[in-house]
Amino acid sequence: MQCSWKAVLLLALASIAIQYTAIRTFTARSFHSCPIPNPVNCSLSQDSDAADRLCDESPTFSYNLSRKTHVLILATTRSGSSFVGQLFNQHFDVFYLFEPLYHVQYTLIPKLTQSKGTTDRRVMLGASRDLLRSLYDCDLYFLENYIKPQPINHTTDRLFRRGASKALCSPPVCEALGAVDLHLEEGDCVKKCGTLNLTLATESCREHGHVAIKTVRVPEVSDLRALVEDPRLNLKVIQLVRDPRGILASRSETFRDTYRLWRIWDGTGRKPYNLDVTQLTTVCEDFWNSVSTGLNRPPWLKGKYMLVRYEDLARNPMKKTEEIYDFLGIPMDSNVERWIQNNTRGDRSSSKHKYGTVRNSAATADKWRFRLSYEIVAFTQHACRQVLAQLGYKIASSEEELKNLSISLVEERDFLPFS
Repeated sequence: MQCSWKAVLLLALASIAIQYTAIRTFTARSFHSCPIPNPVNCSLSQDSDAADRLCDESPTFSYNLSRKTHVLILATTRSGSSFVGQLFNQHFDVFYLFEPLYHVQYTLIPKLTQSKGTTDRRVMLGASRDLLRSLYDCDLYFLENYIKPQPINHTTDRLFRRGASKALCSPPVCEALGAVDLHLEEGDCVKKCGTLNLTLATESCREHGHVAIKTVRVPEVSDLRALVEDPRLNLKVIQLVRDPRGILASRSETFRDTYRLWRIWDGTGRKPYNLDVTQLTTVCEDFWNSVSTGLNRPPWLKGKYMLVRYEDLARNPMKKTEEIYDFLGIPMDSNVERWIQNNTRGDRSSSKHKYGTVRNSAATADKWRFRLSYEIVAFTQHACRQVLAQLGYKIASSEEELKNLSISLVEERDFLPFS
C-alpha cells in the first residue's frame, strides 16, 4: 500500500508536534527525579538498586538553566565548617542554611537497621540528595516531610539551628528584628523571632541571588554527582578538610561523653581495649576517598570542585576567602570582609559555645598539638598516614617536635580548583 506525499507530510508534522510537547513537558517539570522512601513509612524492602539507578542516571544537559550559583560546603564534624559557613552567611545576596540534612538523619535513622550497611547508606543519601535539590530550588516546604512534629500552617519552632542562618533571622522572615539586632547571638535571634514561617523563608530564598548549604552528613563528593550534573542547579562544591589530629582533639573536647575512652587514654596513658577506633578511621577513609575523586579531576567535576584546608583558611582568612569567591564567580561583599576582620582575632574567651566562630583562627589551627598526648598523635599518624600525606600534613616524629610551634606540620601546597 502506497501513501501519498500529503499523508507522509502530515505524519511527519504530527511526530514533530508530539516530540516538542514531550520536551516542553519535561523541561517545565520541577526536577525532583530522585524518588525516596516516604519518611513516615520508610521501608528497606523496596528495590533499593532500582531507586539508586533512578537517582544516579538522571539525564544531563549541556546548558545552564539557572542564573544562580549554588554552593555546598562538604565537611565533617569539627573541621571548621561553621566558620566557613559564616563566610557565606554574611553575604547580603546569599541565602544560607545550616545543616538542613540533620532533619533527614533524625527522621530516618530510627527506622534504619543498626548495621550501617549499603542499603541504609543509599536510603540516607537518596533522601539527602532529594532534599538538597528542593532547597536549592527554594522549595522549603519539602523540609516539612522531615521536621517533627510536622509544621502547622507552614510554621515551626523545630528547625535545627535556625538562628545560625542570617536570612532566617532577618526581614521579611523575621519582622521583629531591626538594624540594631544585626549581630545577635543565635539563641537571642530565635527568642525574638518566634516560630519560623516557611512561606516567608521560601520568599526570602527566592529574593537572594545564591543559596549556600553546609553539611557534615554527606561522606564523599561522589555522593553528590547527581546534583553536580544537574544543569538546573549550577552547583559548586567546596570540600573542607582539616588535619585528622586536630579533628580528633576538637571532638574529644566537645563531645566528651562520646569520646570518653579517648579522653581516658589521653589522661592515663593506657589505651582502652574497647576503644572505638572507627571514630577516627572513618574520617580518614572518607577524606581519602573524596579527595582522591576531586584530585583525579573527573569530567563531571570540572569547574565544580574546590579543596580547602582549614589550616590555610585559618592562617590567611582574607586571602583564602577571596580565592573561594573567585572560584565561585560571586563578588565578595564588604559584609564578609568586615566579619573576617572582627571574627578571626578573638581570644580564648571569645567563643561562647562549642559551635562559636569568634576566635584567633591561626592559634586555633595548631591548638591540638597541646591537647593530645604524643601516644595518641602517633596512633593517629599511623592510622591516617595515607590521607596525611595526600593533604600535605607532616608527621611529628617526637613529642618535642609535636609541641614546637616553630616547626610547621603543614606543607605549603596549592590545591588549585579544577577549572
